Amino acid sequence: MRILYLYAHPLPESFHGAIRNDALACLKAAGHDVDLIDLYEDGFNPVLSADRRRNYHNLTLNRAGLEDYIEKLHRAEAIVVQFPTWSFGPPVILKGFLDQMMKPGIAFDLSNPGKAVPLLQNIRHVHGIVTYGRPRLHAFFVGDGPRHLVKRYLRWFAHPKAKVCYHALYHMNVATDADRKSFMARVRDAMTKL
Repeated sequence: MRILYLYAHPLPESFHGAIRNDALACLKAAGHDVDLIDLYEDGFNPVLSADRRRNYHNLTLNRAGLEDYIEKLHRAEAIVVQFPTWSFGPPVILKGFLDQMMKPGIAFDLSNPGKAVPLLQNIRHVHGIVTYGRPRLHAFFVGDGPRHLVKRYLRWFAHPKAKVCYHALYHMNVATDADRKSFMARVRDAMTKL
């Protein structure tokens, strides 16, 4: 299977870096072809410039500078998105990436402005790997945006029967070594079975 692995954390030596390394090794060992997009390593500019916004609806110009990312998105059969939760949302670099990728002619058809039609029917699996500094109850209280980003937003663009899995480690600020190892084991298991 062709998998797009979308990663958003600036520190390679972090817990997220360890999760990513394990997840990629499991996916490759299972025989999958993986396209890694490391937004920080790529130096992705998350700012939606005036020109990019002006060209948002232009199906030719709205692709400029994003061609490699678009190609990876269009050939993916599964997407794995991994990120920490900051201020109860995704890092701005990931939000900016989605703002620039999920647009007409790339992720959805807007020929009829009254009814957007998803175009990423090639994606049949969506996985989120997310950490939170606060407990799940706090995330729930503020709407748990990262969970909805994966389970609702990204899911909408995919195939109607796409399988969605969400792997979350809440309250990482007080997580023990055993908690972290358990979470990594769950992620490894999910990536192995993908």
